[in-house]
Parts: sequence; structure tokens; C-alpha cells
Amino acid sequence: MTVTRTGRLPDRTYDIAVVGAGVVGCAIARRLARHPGLDIALVEAQDDIGQGSSKANTAILHTGFDAVPGLLEARLVREGSRRLAEYAAESGIPVEPVGALLVAWDEEQLAALPRLAEKAERNDHKATRLIGEAELYEREPHLGPGALGALHVPGESVICPWTTTLAYATQAVRHGVDLHLNSAVERLSPGSLTTSRGTLRTRWTVNAAGLHADTLDRHLGHDDFTVTPRRGQLVVFDKFARGLVRHILLPVPTALGKGVLVAPTVYGNVLLGPTAEDLDDKRATRSTTEGLADLREKGRRILPRLLDEEVTAVYAGLRAATEHDDYRIAAHPDQRYVTVGGIRSTGLTASLAIADHVVEQLASSGMELGPERELDPVRMPNLGEAFPRPHQQPGRVAADPEYGTLVCHCERVSRGEIRDALTSTVPPAGLDGLRRRTRARAGRCQGFYCGAAVRDLFENSKAAPS
Repeated sequence: MTVTRTGRLPDRTYDIAVVGAGVVGCAIARRLARHPGLDIALVEAQDDIGQGSSKANTAILHTGFDAVPGLLEARLVREGSRRLAEYAAESGIPVEPVGALLVAWDEEQLAALPRLAEKAERNDHKATRLIGEAELYEREPHLGPGALGALHVPGESVICPWTTTLAYATQAVRHGVDLHLNSAVERLSPGSLTTSRGTLRTRWTVNAAGLHADTLDRHLGHDDFTVTPRRGQLVVFDKFARGLVRHILLPVPTALGKGVLVAPTVYGNVLLGPTAEDLDDKRATRSTTEGLADLREKGRRILPRLLDEEVTAVYAGLRAATEHDDYRIAAHPDQRYVTVGGIRSTGLTASLAIADHVVEQLASSGMELGPERELDPVRMPNLGEAFPRPHQQPGRVAADPEYGTLVCHCERVSRGEIRDALTSTVPPAGLDGLRRRTRARAGRCQGFYCGAAVRDLFENSKAAPS
């Protein structure tokens, strides 16, 4: 097991290097780890996994009901949704199948709902149904006035995106994958990666670099797509707002995406967003006054009482939008290279199916994968509000009192959970990474009360980087 953040990269040749340790890159590395004869590197520019789009999304496990039928994305989302639901149950990743309602607010939107139901049917999602105004308000009594009807989509779920990525990376590393962090790829050529930590030699390369996938693709002479970062700003409301909403409330989609939604989260909060702003800057992850004002205006129509609730946090993420309607996954056997580009907001849902597809591309391109094995399962810390946390399990506390000593009272995070995260297979590099692994400092006070204690535990841990 190797996780490195400093020093020169190893002086050896890997069989395959996966560039990008977001949810898709980690899923690919995990899938490749099923072949014990392969020497695999997972290379990430930042100091932790899941630091890009994977940490700032709407955390929805999609059914794929509204994907464009016939596209690769539609197939992989459909397959990936089932696979990820099963994987989450096995691995302790919280999922809540709350279902979704596509709400029509005018006659034009109402007329579009039957077409969306037909699209869902073509995507093998046969459980959707149209509901009228009366049932809609019975299901969502706090919905704003003026809604005319909705399309009910059972099976749409909310999930924890952070522990999903972490579970993939943990399994990969435990089965021999070398994870090299702080290793920004500056130049890509057949057989080698020039990074900020030196050169890494490899026989094959998979480009899962997300927002930067097009840049690396051009290093090898390809011009198949251009990533235009699409910023999505979101607002997180306090847990007291959770009783206001029962489903994921979706607008009728437009060409820019699914639009602004209101959704519960597995952590017990309520999410409002995202915006959809096409930008030039791939680092523009700041929230804006204009964006947040726009969200509040739209939120006031969808769920008026939501705006009376306290805001816990705001954040923004960038999606890897391209000029194409589909994923851009292509193999180049002569260069021993596969690009995995244009993976938008559905990448979390499709991640396991994308990984299988990439491995099929590698095999058909001539890569010798060797024998295959089953991976030892992982059990992740369940951060879901609807599931028992360690301090609520008497047997666990009796066996280890550290699980009964709360450090972060807003999110009910114990010393034992923080200790476990700091000594885990892929430990956090900083306090933000620790928050994603435990929820410490993510609650109502945003670390005002627990921040010093959490920092002390982090800095005094042998696992904390020097």
C-alpha cells in the first residue's frame, strides 16, 4: 500500500497510469486493481483525492431516466446506477432513495412532462408517472404556489459523494495501486508523464483528468473536445429545514442542464442549486453575490419557507462541460492511451460502469490485463443522518470509549471517528479532507466551537503530514 504526497516519483515503469483521482479516476484504478499482475499508478495534481468536481456536486444517484437514449452516457448511467446502489449497500455508503418530482410551473412545462416520461421509458425506467396538482401538493405540502403537476420518478436517490470516492481509492490502494498526490501532470507523451514531482514512466495511460482532460489530450495531438468549465453554485441549509422537503424537486430540464433543484442530503441538510455558468477559468470555484441572489430567487418560488431557514454553507463546483452531448471516451492503441473526457454531473452515478467500459477499451486495444480476482470489500464510515453513528451504538462505545466522546457536537463526530480517519488507508492532508471523511466542522457552527479541538487532533496525529 503506497500513498505519497512528497518526494520524487518511483524510478520504475508502471503498466498503467491513471491521471486524475476524482470519482471516475478512482473507480478506474479500483477496477484495474482486480488484475493482480498489473503495476498501477493513480496520479493526482492536488493533495487529496476527490478535490475537483467530485467534491462539489449535487450528490444525486441518478436513475438515468432523462438521459438521451442511445448515447454512451445513457447506457453507463443506467448500468452505473444499479451497480453503485449495490456497492454502497456493501460498503456502508449512505444512500436514501427519496425519489424525484419534475415540477411543471406553466403550461409549456406541463406539456413537456409526457415527453420526459416517454424518454424515461426508452431508458428502461418504467416506473415514472404523471401526477396532478392535488397529489403533488399532498406529496410536497410546502411547495410554492402555482405548480400545475409533476412527473414522479421513483428511484432517484441522494448519496454521499465523498465516501464513494474514498471507498474506491481505499480498495485500489489496499490492492496494490500506488496513489501519488501533489503530482500535477505538466506534459504527457506516450510512455511518460512529466509531473511536478518528476517523471513517471508507464506503458499505458488513462486520462481521467476532468476539467483538464482536453489539455492533456492535446499533448498527444488530439482535438476531439474542449472543456468549458460550467460553474454550479449551491446553498446548504441547516438541518432544521429537512422537514420542508420529501423528494428531490427538479425543474423541467433545459439545454444547460437540469436547472436549479431543491434536494435533501444524506447528511440531513437541504441543498439549493446549482447555477449553470459557462466560464473560461478552470479555477473559478468562488461563489458570487449574483449567483447566490439568483438561487434565492428561484428557491423562493420552489419552496418559499426554505428561505427562512439558516444557511450552513455555500460552495461552488465546476463541471467538465464540452461541446458534445455525450461522454468522450476514446482509445488510441498506437499511443497506448485512453481518454475519458466530458464526464459531467452524471459521472458519480456512472463511475463503476465507466471504469468497466475503460477496461474494455484497454483490452480491445491490446493491453494484456492478465488474470482477474475479486477485491476484498471495504466498510466505510457511514456519515448519513438516517443511519446510526458510532456514538449511538452502545456496543461500539463499550468496546472503545473514544467513539462515545464527541468532538464536533453539530455533526456528532467522535474522537474515535477522527482517529480512524487520520490513520486510514488514504488519510487526509488537511482539515478540509478530514471534514469530508468525518463531517467534523461541517455543521451549524462551521467549526467555531470544535475547530481548535479538531485541529489539535489533526496536528498531533502521526498520520498528519509534516
